[in-house]
Amino acid sequence: MKVYQADQIKNISLLGSSGSGKTTLAEAMLFEGGVVNRRGYIENKNTISDYHRVEHEYGYSVFSSVLFTEWQEKKLNFIDAPGADDFISGAITALNVTDTALVVLNTAQGVEVGTENLFRYTDTYHKPVIFVANQLDHEKANFDNTMDMAKEAFGRKVVVVQYPVNVGPGFDALVDVLKMKMYKWGPDGGEPEILEIPDAEKAKADQLHNELVEAAAENDEDLMELFFEKGSLDEEEMRRGIRKGLVARDLFPVFCVSAVKDMGVRRLMEFLGNIIPLVSQMPPKKNNKGEDVPCDPNGPASIFVFKTSIEPHLGEVSFFKVMSGKVSEGMDLYNMTRESKERLSQLYCVAGNTRHKVEELQAGDIGATVKLKETKTNHTLNAKGCNYIFEPIKYPDPKYRTAVRPVNESDDERLGEIFQRMHEEDPTIVVEYSKELKQILVHGQGEFHLNTMKWRIENNDKLPIEFLTPKIPYRETITKQARADYRHKKQSGGAGQFGEVHLIIEPYYEDMPAPTVYKFNGQEFKVNVRNTEEVELNWGGKLVFCNCIVGGAIDNRFMPAILKGLMEKMEEGPLTGSYARDIRVCVYDGKMHPVDSNEISFKLAGRHAFSQAFKEAGPKILEPIYDVEVRVPSDRMGDVMSDLQGRRAIIEGMNSEKGFEVIKAKVPLKEMNKYSTSLSSLTGGRAFYTMSYSKYEKVPPEIQEQLLADYEKASKNKEE
Repeated sequence: MKVYQADQIKNISLLGSSGSGKTTLAEAMLFEGGVVNRRGYIENKNTISDYHRVEHEYGYSVFSSVLFTEWQEKKLNFIDAPGADDFISGAITALNVTDTALVVLNTAQGVEVGTENLFRYTDTYHKPVIFVANQLDHEKANFDNTMDMAKEAFGRKVVVVQYPVNVGPGFDALVDVLKMKMYKWGPDGGEPEILEIPDAEKAKADQLHNELVEAAAENDEDLMELFFEKGSLDEEEMRRGIRKGLVARDLFPVFCVSAVKDMGVRRLMEFLGNIIPLVSQMPPKKNNKGEDVPCDPNGPASIFVFKTSIEPHLGEVSFFKVMSGKVSEGMDLYNMTRESKERLSQLYCVAGNTRHKVEELQAGDIGATVKLKETKTNHTLNAKGCNYIFEPIKYPDPKYRTAVRPVNESDDERLGEIFQRMHEEDPTIVVEYSKELKQILVHGQGEFHLNTMKWRIENNDKLPIEFLTPKIPYRETITKQARADYRHKKQSGGAGQFGEVHLIIEPYYEDMPAPTVYKFNGQEFKVNVRNTEEVELNWGGKLVFCNCIVGGAIDNRFMPAILKGLMEKMEEGPLTGSYARDIRVCVYDGKMHPVDSNEISFKLAGRHAFSQAFKEAGPKILEPIYDVEVRVPSDRMGDVMSDLQGRRAIIEGMNSEKGFEVIKAKVPLKEMNKYSTSLSSLTGGRAFYTMSYSKYEKVPPEIQEQLLADYEKASKNKEE
C-alpha cells in the first residue's frame, strides 16, 4: 500500500446519535474510495465496522472502529465512534487523535439528544464540525425541520451547503449552493448526473448561496473586501473562507446524503478532500512538558497508542497515531511509560475488520500493530534519543456502579483477567475489589454500558455472572465519652493468658486539647498522658491512642498489642461491621501477671474493652455524602428537583450555564444508586451530571435503626 505524506493525510471523527447511519455512511465512503468492493449492511451483519458479535446481536455500535479510504491522492482516516452516551469513550478517543468531526444527523428524527451531547465534546476539544444530513430517503425525513433544530441547538453558524429537492422514499436529487449545480442519481446511487439548477429551485438556491458566501467572507478580511467589491465570491475564494471558518468553529457547513443508497457520498468526500485541514496544517501537538511537537516526518519517531483491542485469531491490536517522524516494520521503539523496548514487527492501515499491510507510516498518520509486550492504551513509544511523552486521554468519571460476582466462585481469578482486558479496550470500565465491602465493584457510564459488558462476558467468555446492589461504605463513630474495663483470663494447664485494660474513649476532632480529667457517674478519673500516637486511617479520619499508664500497671511492651486490638475493632465496627473513625482512646489503668501476661492477652483485653465502651458512647453510623452537579434543560428543572429532594438531597445552589440550568446539591451515596438511569428517563437523556466525594455525615435515626436491624438479620443468617 502507498505511503502517504503529512500533506496528504486527513484525520476525521465520525460522530452521531445511535441510528443516525454513521456505519452505513462509512461503508459507502470506503466503497467510493475502493477500499471495499461491495457495501455491507447493518441488517445483513456484514459491515466493515460494527463487526463484533455484541454489535451484531444488539444492532448498535459498542466499539469505535478505525477506518481509512483513499480519495484524490489523499488518505482519509476515520474513527467511527458509537453514538450512545454509555459508550462515550469511543467519541472522546476519536476527538483526541483526529482534526475534524463529521456529525451525522438523522433527518427522520431531527437533532437528537445524543447529537447535542457529542457536539459539546467537539466544543471541548475545539474541533471543526461538518454536519451530514442523512436518511433523506426515509418516509419520515424532514430536512427543513432538522435544519431549524440544528440552528436552535448549535447557533446560526450552521450553514446549508446542500439541500434536498425531494425528501422521502423518492429522494434522488439535491442542490449544491457552493457549486450552484443540481446532482441527480439513478436508483443505485453512485456517480450522479450534474445538472443546472431548475427554475423552480433557482430563488431558494440563490438565497442559500448568498448566505454561504457571506458566512465564508466573514472569516477572512480580504474575502470580505472582495465580497463588497464584487458582490460575490468564486468557488475557490469560498473554499478558502469556509476552511478558515471551519478551523475557527465559526462555520458549520451542512451536506446531504442518503448513505444507504450511496447518494451524495461522493460529493461529500470531494469536499473533505478539498476543504478540511490536512494534518500538516493543524497546530502542533504538545507533549506533557507543554512543548510543541511538530507533525514533521523528518523529526524523531514518536507514536501515541490511543486504543487497544482484542481481536479473534489475532490477539491484542494496538492502534496508534504517528506524532512525529516515521515508523517502519521491524523498528525498535522505547516505551516511555513501562521503560521497556518494543519492536514493531508488523504495521497495518486498518479498515474495520480488515487490515492492509504497510511498510511505513509517516507523521500524522494512523495505523496499528500487533503483539506488543508491555504497551497499553495511552502509552508513548519513541525512537532512541527522543523523550516525548504525551498526556493520556482523559475520560468522564463513572456515572453508574454495580457489584458483580461469578456464579461459580472458582471463576474469580478468570473474571479478574477478563475485567483487565475489558478495561484495556474501554477505559471507562473501572473495576475495583473493595476489601471493606467484600465486593467486586464495576463502574461504568450507565446501566446500558454495564449490561452490554455482562452480555459479552457471558456470551463471548462463557462465564456466567450476576449483578448485586453495591453496599455502601458506611463509617461508625461515637458522640460522647464512655469508659470500660475488661479482663482477659484463660487457664488451661501450663502458662495461661492474663491481661486487664481500663480505657476511656471519646469523639476526636482536630486540635482538641490533651485530656486531663474525666467524670463518670460522679467519679473523677484523672489522666496523665505519657505519649500520644495518631493513626491516620486508610479509610479516612483518625484513631488517637494516648498512653496514660502510671506506676507500671501495664508494661510499655504491651501497649502496641493493645493498639492492635483497638485497630481490629476499628476495622470492624461494633454496630454494623463498618470501619470506625475519629475516636480518641486513653488507656489509663490495668493489670498484668508476671507469668501469664503476653501480647495476645492484652490485644484481646483492649479489643473487648473498646467494644464495650463504643456501645456506651452514643454510637452513630456515618454515610458518604457526594457533591452532585446536574445540568438539565429548563423545561425539566422541576422534575429533576423533585427527584433529588426525594433522594434526601440538600440543594446548595442553582445557576444557568451554556443553555442548561445547573443544580448543585449534596446527596447521600445510598440515594444515587441507578441515578443515571432515572435522570435519563426523567429528561429524555438530555440532562447529565457529575458527582464527587464530599464528606461523611450522620445518617438520620430511622435509617440507622434500619441498618442495625439489617446487620443483625444478616449476622443471624450467617450463623445459621
